Amino acid sequence: MRIQRIPQTNTMTLAPEEDLSVLDPIIDKYKDKKGSLIPLLQGTQDTLGYISQEAFKYLSEHTDYPVSELYGVATFYSQFRLTKAGKHIIKVCHGTACHVQNASALTEALKEELNIEDGETTDDGMFTLEAVACLGCCSLAPVMMIGEETYGKLNGTKAVRIIKDIRKVEE
Repeated sequence: MRIQRIPQTNTMTLAPEEDLSVLDPIIDKYKDKKGSLIPLLQGTQDTLGYISQEAFKYLSEHTDYPVSELYGVATFYSQFRLTKAGKHIIKVCHGTACHVQNASALTEALKEELNIEDGETTDDGMFTLEAVACLGCCSLAPVMMIGEETYGKLNGTKAVRIIKDIRKVEE
């Protein structure tokens, strides 16, 4: 049996030029500290909102971590983003209580309204949709969070109305 090689394509789009010097204080803080890789990546994401290809290269050039190690850790842990997130991150709980209360219908209604899949961001950069394991407020199931605001006892219609209200306020 022969295996046909598929030509590699670069699917990551490069972000517009970022001023990565904003990462210097984070690099200075963690540069020579043992076990600092995760805090270094967390600080980078907190500063930029995500970790871009350019940020990986910049961190590698200014620390002892190779890009492969930085990227390996960032792709292993779900807390790290490799693409820019929307202004509002919608987290829909799919824990046991929310699942039983039909969180899937909630997610489907949001996907349809926003025209995106789980993990994607709307074209206008307004919303990113994420299914999460648990938000820790089971008595409000099904639940979603947008930023720091928690919305409970939802159905698809209520969730979509919340999204539309946010859009209306920000227009």
